[in-house]
Amino acid sequence: MKQNHKILVVLLICLNCIIGIAQNPIIQTNYTADPAPMVYNGKVYLYTSHDEDNSTWFTMNDWRLYTTEDMVNWTDHGAVLSYKEFDWAKMNAWAPQCIERKGKFYMYVPITDRQGKNGIGVAVADSPYGPFIDPLGKPLISNSSADIDPTVFIDDDDQAYLTWGNPGCYYVKLNEDMISTEGEIKQVPNTVEAFGKRSVDDPKRPTTYEEGPWLYKRKDLYYLLFAAGPISEHIGYSTSKSPTGPWKYQGVVMPTQGASFTNHPALIDFKGKSYFFYHNGALPGGGGFNRSVCVEEVKFNKDGTIVQMNMTEGIKQSLVPLNPYIKTEAETIAWSEGVKSFKNNVVENFITAQYNDAYTKVKEVDFRKEGASKFTARLGTTHNSNVTMEIRLDSKDGELLGTVKVPMTGGDDRWSIQTIDIKKVFGIHDVYFIFKGKAKNDIMYFDYWKVSK
Repeated sequence: MKQNHKILVVLLICLNCIIGIAQNPIIQTNYTADPAPMVYNGKVYLYTSHDEDNSTWFTMNDWRLYTTEDMVNWTDHGAVLSYKEFDWAKMNAWAPQCIERKGKFYMYVPITDRQGKNGIGVAVADSPYGPFIDPLGKPLISNSSADIDPTVFIDDDDQAYLTWGNPGCYYVKLNEDMISTEGEIKQVPNTVEAFGKRSVDDPKRPTTYEEGPWLYKRKDLYYLLFAAGPISEHIGYSTSKSPTGPWKYQGVVMPTQGASFTNHPALIDFKGKSYFFYHNGALPGGGGFNRSVCVEEVKFNKDGTIVQMNMTEGIKQSLVPLNPYIKTEAETIAWSEGVKSFKNNVVENFITAQYNDAYTKVKEVDFRKEGASKFTARLGTTHNSNVTMEIRLDSKDGELLGTVKVPMTGGDDRWSIQTIDIKKVFGIHDVYFIFKGKAKNDIMYFDYWKVSK
């Protein structure tokens, strides 16, 4: 009986892994890491770092933005800032965070300067989409080699704080302008009481605190989440009655899991629920230097402690159905395979199908009671062979609504708008776009779509 139970557990784990392909990681068109979500005007703005393809180190050149209103379909807005836009920078676009204050948006980013020293820069924009500019022409923080992984937090009394660091955790108050500091930089005491005892002896790292702090407040309790050691990292957290401590270690949020030896936490509230973001190496070719951002719903105990969670398939249900009667960007995706996102000056962001049978999925599309019978898309290809895009319902092999013949336009700077009749469709469905072509790579590109009655 015990043996049968073990077999059942293994099968359930395997099934969970298979299901997990459907939703987590939430971005599949590029490798992403170090999630930094911001809630603003009814939408989640997810800023991430970006692991370059085939990296064998932390090769990261820009920060990217993804948005959602439903927590399952994510729209890719491409790179919104690069380390190259800081005149004093040499390399490394590592873990960021962006925050809004009085209509302006401040992104705090760790960068290595031209002398090879770590520092934290700040960039400012009038829109969450950018463009972001460096108002200082120098680092905001240039304190020590620990100056990475900033988290920014504005308390209920409007006082802003910046916290960061590896291997120590530092903090400082920010002035109202958000680009200057008030008072001296302080270090959170690296005590077992604050961060828990490390499972291996390490004089330089006596506690579990490693890097990647994230500040969050729920009711009257402050939370400091962090990537915890030893390597491979797990996620731990501490709580306090103040944003500057003293902190009391509370345990593990997420144990060591996944194919990445690092992790990075973020925690937000959105539309009545709480969400925990992290990264792993779950995509094809993924690992410690090719990571991918994921999300889970968070549950709290009555005393405010966080219910420990594992890496799962992620968010199963949309918070609000998607409206297909308005233009929907092709880079709005719940899941995809064989697709990459790109950006140019003609259409801004778009996607390219890398090979035959690549596809994207859009979750919970609401065709309403009146239904839709026409489909419009802007797309193109550089190939003169037969290239098509199938529109199917609820699975990759589901009911075929219609097939768009993709015209040869000659390049991603040249596009064609195609409208076809589709089988009348009603109600809420997942929609799959399957890309067909004989070319070995880059068979077609796709900008947007919509339906009509």
